[in-house]
Amino acid sequence: MSKTRIAVLFGGKSGEHEVSRVSATSVIKAIDKEKYDIITIGITKDGEWLLYEGPIEDIAPGAWEAKARKDLADDPAHFAVALLGTGGKSLKDICDFVFPVLHGPNGEDGTVQGLLKLISIPFAGSGVVGTATTMDKIVAKEIFADAGLKQAPYVALTADQIGPEIKARIDKELKYPLFIKPANMGSSVGITRIESPDQLIPALKFAAKYDFRIVAEQGIDARELETAVMGNEELLSSAVGEIVPDAVFYDYDAKYNNSQSKTLVPANITKAQADEIRESAKTAYKACGCCGFARVDFLMDKSTGDIYINEINAIPGFTSISMFPMLFMATGLTYTQIVEKIIQYGYERYNTENQR
Repeated sequence: MSKTRIAVLFGGKSGEHEVSRVSATSVIKAIDKEKYDIITIGITKDGEWLLYEGPIEDIAPGAWEAKARKDLADDPAHFAVALLGTGGKSLKDICDFVFPVLHGPNGEDGTVQGLLKLISIPFAGSGVVGTATTMDKIVAKEIFADAGLKQAPYVALTADQIGPEIKARIDKELKYPLFIKPANMGSSVGITRIESPDQLIPALKFAAKYDFRIVAEQGIDARELETAVMGNEELLSSAVGEIVPDAVFYDYDAKYNNSQSKTLVPANITKAQADEIRESAKTAYKACGCCGFARVDFLMDKSTGDIYINEINAIPGFTSISMFPMLFMATGLTYTQIVEKIIQYGYERYNTENQR
């Protein structure tokens, strides 16, 4: 019996291109090779889809791109890819299932998911709705509010509003310190923590380099807690973990370059607090239309113990230090079992959608 062909997509046109390569390397290594054949397809920062057949170890550092097959549409006899079926084989012809390991815009925001749905091929993770709603922090915050979930006070704005009027509004409605965030970005890319009003406009302009939509969020002296969810209709929740950054906040450098940052799994919190976080995570997951898997991040006020939802990551990191796999491994699953469940949830959703 032939093996199921899994296409792993990595890279992408976003500020998280490099993180995606590292995550994909971990996923590829974890997939059961006895059960699946793996096809690796990298997406360059310019948006080219390239078939890569070289060493897996060359993906993370970026050396894969120079060795990738570039003329796919001109080589229909060997995995030529024409996404909409023109000029060679389509993506559906060369694989049975797609595992997008794409972080950030143009990969985790419903764009690739919409394309795969149009092609009618099963894939891992949330569909268009789940990825789009969780990628956009402003949309997600509105959904959290409708679901009755507590969150930090914030002001949403667009880049063309940056100026004295929006500054006056933020100064009036929020207390410093603030976190200034692009609405559509992950891995803490484009985020600035500011302590005073004179830092606001430069921080807003910096965030605007990454997205037209921006969030100014009131800072909370908080512990950073995370849990993970898997499933479609019946949900599994993981242990709750804690991030202890060796920085003012868990920024990009603290996440991926600073070995002094710590992750504690499980977090040192009460059972009641862990249960509240897991239930809130499931509520947010369902409200945003997520399926397959996601990581849900929370803040716990150090002085009051109040718990606030922060965000959902529909395609969380899968690196060796990423919380998503660590949280489920703490429940007794192996890395390979986690990936296998994600694949099966993708098939389950696809089959359900195509029976309606």
